[in-house]
Amino acid sequence: MIELTELVNAYRENAQNKPDKNQVVDALIQSEKIAKKQRLTYSFTSLLGKWQLCFATGTRKAQKRGGIILGKGFYLPKLIPASISFTASDASSNKGEITNQIQVGFLLLKLSGLCRYLEKKNILCFDFHHITISLFNRIVYDGNIRGSKTQASNFYDTSISKLPFFAFFLVTEDFIAARGRGGGLAIWVKERD
Repeated sequence: MIELTELVNAYRENAQNKPDKNQVVDALIQSEKIAKKQRLTYSFTSLLGKWQLCFATGTRKAQKRGGIILGKGFYLPKLIPASISFTASDASSNKGEITNQIQVGFLLLKLSGLCRYLEKKNILCFDFHHITISLFNRIVYDGNIRGSKTQASNFYDTSISKLPFFAFFLVTEDFIAARGRGGGLAIWVKERD
């Protein structure tokens, strides 16, 4: 089994030979099992900063057994940077802002909203309320997202069962890993200044 630090180093160095995708998925699942068994917890402040998505899996519904099955994992190309960032608006109560963005060529799509962190369960729930689209560094659209589960005014009163979330099972200074509400796995690498 590979160490996830191998993946992080290979991704940062833009290595041609990255660890096998199936081995990465196995390592993520193993790390998740260890975190649950040892009841590891991480603070909200350990998530703060900007993280670049480097590897993710999709999911698909199981036909006969019900539930979900992890899809094949994939490396996100560095030419299409996708990142997530967390900032604290009130670190003492684990409340903050989340921004998710992806850039394809000269097009930048940025979603932002609110988040709150449940430290005992390592769950960060969130909802995006705002979208910004830029082309050639010029904003072409900037407005509220229609169809959000919440509004900024009632986000903190909304039950977690109604919100998207990430359940973090591995948090280090260099990378974070989580399972999303839909069951997929992802690993992000800390962006360096």
